[in-house]
Amino acid sequence: MAGLRERKQAHTRARLQDEALRLFAAQGYDATRCEEIAAAADVSPATFFRYFSTKEDAVLSDVYDPMIAQAVRAQPAGQAPLTAIRGGFAAALGQVGADELETVRHRTALILGVPQLRARTHEQSRSLSEHLADALAARAGAGAGAGVGTGDAAPDLATRVLAASATAAVTVAAEHWSGAGGDLAGHVDAALGVLDDLARGGRP
Repeated sequence: MAGLRERKQAHTRARLQDEALRLFAAQGYDATRCEEIAAAADVSPATFFRYFSTKEDAVLSDVYDPMIAQAVRAQPAGQAPLTAIRGGFAAALGQVGADELETVRHRTALILGVPQLRARTHEQSRSLSEHLADALAARAGAGAGAGVGTGDAAPDLATRVLAASATAAVTVAAEHWSGAGGDLAGHVDAALGVLDDLARGGRP
């Protein structure tokens, strides 16, 4: 369980991000300065920069990739890699509350609408892909007798390709959800289901 300091840090980070999104919606992304975000969150500019290096990071940065990777690692042994990915996403997204998901949806819509943010989405995709690849490699290592999460097993080419493909599918699902709304977990599972069908020789 997170200690008091970690909970306070998480609360401050969330407040800064919430205020950033509110100001971006009210006065536009380009017109909003980091100092305004800090003032709205009732913290100093120095505190803002302890959490986010740039204004872009206040939108792009989140803590979900490690959580998703851990959920993938925790899926039952013997599952096919893509099945473990689907189960991991379902488990991780099931821990995210409705208000938090709405914040994620607003962030996603903002990223799609601001060119300088969209240009950096490759960084987000790479991060998720690497986390998934490491989680799958850890599962494979555990199956061979290594401990899950030891980091001893390096992802091979096939594992990296699968992780990148799953990341692409999830990205498409999130972009669709940002406009259509509904259940993010359902959109993600449907997208991964298409990938699963293709892997089994079916058609989308």
